[in-house]
Amino acid sequence: MSLETPALDSNISSLLQQITEEGGYAFTSMATRAAAGDNRAAEASRELAWEQLHSGPWHSVASIWRDAYSMACLHVAKFHYASGDFKLALKALDMGLIMGGFTLRDDLNLCIGKVTAALRASDGEGHKVNEWYKDFSLAEASRSLPAKSLSSKTVGKKCRLSLEGFLLEHFVAGSPVIISDSMNHWPAKDRWNDISYLKKVAGFRTIPVEVGKHYLSPDWKQELIPFSEFLDRIQSGDCSSANTTYLAQHQLFDQIQELKKDIVIPDYCFAGGGEMRSINAWFGPPGTVTPLHHDPHHNILAQVCKKFYVATDYNDVVLFCLF
Repeated sequence: MSLETPALDSNISSLLQQITEEGGYAFTSMATRAAAGDNRAAEASRELAWEQLHSGPWHSVASIWRDAYSMACLHVAKFHYASGDFKLALKALDMGLIMGGFTLRDDLNLCIGKVTAALRASDGEGHKVNEWYKDFSLAEASRSLPAKSLSSKTVGKKCRLSLEGFLLEHFVAGSPVIISDSMNHWPAKDRWNDISYLKKVAGFRTIPVEVGKHYLSPDWKQELIPFSEFLDRIQSGDCSSANTTYLAQHQLFDQIQELKKDIVIPDYCFAGGGEMRSINAWFGPPGTVTPLHHDPHHNILAQVCKKFYVATDYNDVVLFCLF
């Protein structure tokens, strides 16, 4: 019982050479021993790469160290998988996706598919529909909003706006808009209302979350937790400022590709002929807050479940909302 890593097998020599040129002699030694079957060396190589990733600002870390971390995670996952510890194997692979580089991403995803299948086979739980959130209460939500915010000027709403209408009336004009009935064909609209589905598809996966009222609060922190634990925190109803747990601006669909199958990239994203910068996910309980900020590009927000409030002056960046 083993995990196949074709990209690592074909690139390991060149990767180790680049790591050595960056001064990673100790890592290269440990990684070579890990490839030969030394479990302790695999763990040691992962720790060495982790230290390098945190040796300075993220943008200043040589990209080869991200590939080194992915390599180490693959070695660690192989040992856990061979010993039947599928959860630890999956956690190692997720860490490789979250913190690692792109060279070995295909191997990470290939292994994740195999480990996930093994986990589901061993789990053996049936699927029961379990709606996980309460009905939306405008009165309750209003208490989290700025004073008199709902009496301010509101953004116009249009139903099933055509791509031409969107481009001419809003994108070129720089005018925000809310577009309704544009996501009815998304599988996520039904599936993501069911917590059992989300746990079945992604419950064992490790994700980065923010804990606290918002990132400017003194008690704010970041954690890496299983997706199932994140869902349990939301379902528990403990939404006090200190315990609010929020998945914010994470490339969730690149990491968990089964969830990506539940969404459809809107045609509006390609208006104007520009390139799409990224696809990110925000997922949180009632009371979740993101402080007012400025993004360097236009945004299209697609709301799958419940409701959210957005405040914008849209002088430079235009925000478009779908539901």
